Amino acid sequence: RTHLEEEYRKQGIDLRFNTNCTAMAKNAAGGITCTLTDGSTVDVDVAMFATGRKPRTADLRCEAAGVELAPDGSVVVDEAFLTKAPSVYAIGDVINRMQLTPVALAEGHCLSDTLFGGKPRKTSYSDVPTAVFSHPNIGTVGLTEEEARQQHGDVHIYRTSFRAMKHTLTKKEEKTLMKLIVHPTTNKVLGVHMCGDAAGEIIQFAGICLKAGATKEHFDSTIGVHPTSAEEFVTMRSRV
Repeated sequence: RTHLEEEYRKQGIDLRFNTNCTAMAKNAAGGITCTLTDGSTVDVDVAMFATGRKPRTADLRCEAAGVELAPDGSVVVDEAFLTKAPSVYAIGDVINRMQLTPVALAEGHCLSDTLFGGKPRKTSYSDVPTAVFSHPNIGTVGLTEEEARQQHGDVHIYRTSFRAMKHTLTKKEEKTLMKLIVHPTTNKVLGVHMCGDAAGEIIQFAGICLKAGATKEHFDSTIGVHPTSAEEFVTMRSRV
């Protein structure tokens, strides 16, 4: 996130953290004046106010059917997605576990296999690859550095930041950041993180590596594809 902040500021984007919009009004120039929580105002052409989301269950009368709701409105289920009502199951964003379309699909497959396919199984929420389609992208899978240190102690960190070769032609100063988090004794890769062009694409295959239990040696023994940014994941040798 710090790397993306730096890249955004280089692009001239004004970032205001821990700040909300309390009011919006049309101004004389035909734009919009936004009033912020610190009392300051910002004049813009267009305003997008993204405030998050929560399950829309208030009008479903779930309690009447014996379906319990959490304080945030999400449906309470067990590991098999069964609600408090013995014949009602729930999956996806409405159960508020991981609000991602592929996760909802995986939950649906697990439920279908369990109920109708004779293959009972549970959905795994570990090592789920995710991306933020900012410019540049963020891609992440596995543990963060903070989580890894809490769980495994003095983990090994491999990190690199560089200007992609293609930018020798574009003249852009955008930098790519990559990080590997590795278990200190087993050398198993615990986390893969990237901020850079196509990070959302690259992180999908990093997720396969983590699911397969890949170690740093597996990464090191893989031949890189040159010239790409992705090859940096298999050429990092020095710990930070």
